[in-house]
Amino acid sequence: MILFSAVWFTAFVLLTGVERLVELVISKRNASWAFARGGVESGAQHFPAMVALHTGLLVGALAEVWLLGRPFIPALGWPMLTIALLCQAGRYWVIASLGRQWNTRVIVVPGMALQRRGPYRWQWLRHPNYVIVAAEGIALPLVHSAWITALVFTVLNAILLLRFRIPAEERALRAAAS
Repeated sequence: MILFSAVWFTAFVLLTGVERLVELVISKRNASWAFARGGVESGAQHFPAMVALHTGLLVGALAEVWLLGRPFIPALGWPMLTIALLCQAGRYWVIASLGRQWNTRVIVVPGMALQRRGPYRWQWLRHPNYVIVAAEGIALPLVHSAWITALVFTVLNAILLLRFRIPAEERALRAAAS
């Protein structure tokens, strides 16, 4: 039973990886669009760490399940799968809401108005994408009880977001508005 569920979990994680590659294609297209309009990139120095962390989430979850024999626990796995799938929907809600302004990098086109639709219509939720990323970083590995990966990703993601990424975005948005 563990082998059967681990194979399905592997397929799910690999599909998530393919989805990330699709996001990178969208991001590259949007970056080209932004740069053609005078877009300015900020925080490029932390981007490789973000790529490594998100790759590590997928690789770590698979490694933990296969190497440490983590079981699928239905009472945990099914709710976590539901949350992980909702996070995928949330990611595309964010991408659709920001349109051409969405990017995996911090690229701001000076003078361009901030989007106020989708999850960005709520002033109290400045960075909905990162709430989704944080939830997914917990849920995806816990689909198959890979708790070490969930814990390590959550801690490293919090450090990266709170210390580097969000401050870089806030500075870039302030600079573009002035």
